[in-house]
Amino acid sequence: MIAGGGGILGLIGVVVALLLGGGGGGGGFGVSQPGFEATSPQVSSDLAGQSCKAGTGPQGRADVFATCAFNDVQRTWSTIFSDAGERYQPATLVLYTGQTRTGCGVGSSAAGPFYCPADQRVYLDLSFFDDLRRNLGAPGDFAQAYVVAHEVGHHVQQILGTNDQVAAAVRKKPSQENELSVRTELQADCYSGVWANTAQRAGTIRLDPGDPEEAIRAAGQIGDDRLQKAAGRRVNPESFTHGSAEQRITWLRRGLEEGDPGSCNTFKGDV
Repeated sequence: MIAGGGGILGLIGVVVALLLGGGGGGGGFGVSQPGFEATSPQVSSDLAGQSCKAGTGPQGRADVFATCAFNDVQRTWSTIFSDAGERYQPATLVLYTGQTRTGCGVGSSAAGPFYCPADQRVYLDLSFFDDLRRNLGAPGDFAQAYVVAHEVGHHVQQILGTNDQVAAAVRKKPSQENELSVRTELQADCYSGVWANTAQRAGTIRLDPGDPEEAIRAAGQIGDDRLQKAAGRRVNPESFTHGSAEQRITWLRRGLEEGDPGSCNTFKGDV
């Protein structure tokens, strides 16, 4: 789970060496009642089973599934940290409609799901899942779980100090901001794959045939190049902030296949 020499804590030193030797939170993507929150593991976590698909709440099944996925991702990272001799500090999931106040200012559903490092919360307007299915061509439960896991990946970066290192590097050299944003987002993609691999081996989730492909398709559909093309704009790699479709698929697949946080070092070499 934790590769020798390249484990979860070793990533901090790698980031320091690359960035400071030479922002803040993560937004990973382009309907619930305000105030509904889920924190530590509370819901049965078989993402392919009825325990996560059934139930009622302010938003019916969607909020139950999002909470279930969020809880399993956190439980998995808690185990990964514990195995490395460290303590995982849980984030909080906030489901909202339209706009909401956050520790990072006013959050809007127009920005898609996002993580705020100031209050260590993941913010999600469940209407994004409809957009993912209808407008972005990425349906499926596991596509939704990937979105949730990506945002928790930003929380992992916050705990490890990666976000602070990146912010310091951007202050030192503002011209690196887009490149470092891409590397940060790709690492969160890889971390989401690490969760799926680790949780499946631990038996807390069951991946049905086609589940990984749902996540991979979602990662590709929200690549910066595809989003720019869909908007009728010229593809401009220098403006990328999240990575191309190929990059996002590559790093998600790496996490899915290797299940090792140490394999997610997007801050070294080409991405």
